[in-house]
Amino acid sequence: MRRRASLVLLAFAVFFAALSPLLRWYAFPRLAKIPPNQYQETVLEAKPATLLDYSTLKAEKVDKITIVQTLKGNVEESEKIERSAGRDVVVWDALSYVQGPDGKMVSKIPERYIFDAHSQDPVHATGESVDGDAVSREGIEFKWPFLTEKRDYEYFDAQTRTSSPIHYKGTQNFRGMEVYYFEQTVPWTKVPMPKTMPIAITPEQIAETGITRWYTTKRMFWVDPVTGAPVNGEEIHKEELRNAKALGMSEDTVTVFAGHVKMREDYIVSIVDLVKSQRLLVLLLTSYLPWGFLVLGAGLLALSLWLEARSRRPGEAVTVRRKEPEPAPTPA
Repeated sequence: MRRRASLVLLAFAVFFAALSPLLRWYAFPRLAKIPPNQYQETVLEAKPATLLDYSTLKAEKVDKITIVQTLKGNVEESEKIERSAGRDVVVWDALSYVQGPDGKMVSKIPERYIFDAHSQDPVHATGESVDGDAVSREGIEFKWPFLTEKRDYEYFDAQTRTSSPIHYKGTQNFRGMEVYYFEQTVPWTKVPMPKTMPIAITPEQIAETGITRWYTTKRMFWVDPVTGAPVNGEEIHKEELRNAKALGMSEDTVTVFAGHVKMREDYIVSIVDLVKSQRLLVLLLTSYLPWGFLVLGAGLLALSLWLEARSRRPGEAVTVRRKEPEPAPTPA
C-alpha cells in the first residue's frame, strides 16, 4: 500500500511541477488580454490655465480648463480586423474633448487606436487615425504592456503624429501601490490645426494666412507594472499660434492653451480601485499559482520519497516454531 501511494504522489508531483511553467509561459500570454468592449472615461483639469479668447483674440487667465478623455471599444471593427490579421485585436475609438470654464467646446480630437489585445503592440489597419488623418503608430499609447519592464518605451504623441521614447525614471509608491514613473518631453513642434474649432473658420483658411500652430508638453505617467495600466497622469502643456498678426492679433506669437493638466481626484480613486482588482488576476497567472504549484509539487515529491523509503525497510523477523519429532512407538 505504501508503494502504491508513493507512486500516486509522485505522479501528482510531476503534474504540478510541469503545470507551473506552462501556466506562466504558455497560458498567461494567451489568457491575459484587453477586452474588446472596454469603455473608460477620464476627466483631467488644468487649474488655473491660460486660454485664447477667440472673440478678443487675446490669451487670458482662466480658473479651469477641463479635458474629458473617452476610450470606447469598437467590437464590430475589432472582429473585422481579426479575420484578416489572424490575432486578437482591440479597436479603441478615443476622443479628447477640451472645454473652457464656461463649458463651451475649445477643441475635440477623435482617434482610432488599433492594437494587439495581448501585447498592446500597434496593429496597422484601415481606419487607424488621429483627427481624421491616417497614421501608422509605432510604440504604445494609453496603456503599457502587461508586466511592464523598467525600461524606456516608444510612446505615440497624437498632436505630432510621431513616436518618441518615454523614459523610465524610477519606482515610486502611489496610493499604497508600487508603480513605475515614466516621463516624456515633446519639444516645440509644428502640429496641424484641429479639424473642429470654436470659431467659424476652417484649418485650411487659417493655413492660407500663414499662421502655424506649435506645441510642447512634458508628459508624466505612474504605471502599475503588473497590469500596465496608468493609475495617474499629468501633462505640462503649451500651445501657440505663430505669425498670428496675419489674423489681426496684436502679437506675432499668441498662447492658445497653457497649463498643468492633472487627473481629477475622483477619477484617480476609481482607477486605482479598478487596477487593484485586476492586478490580482494577473498575479494569479504569473506568480501565485505557478509558485504555489511548484512548492506543492516539491512537497508531494518529498512525501512520495519518504513513503518509498519506508516501504523498503526490512520487516520484523517472523519466528517459526520447529515441529518436534514424535517419539517412536514402543515395541509390543
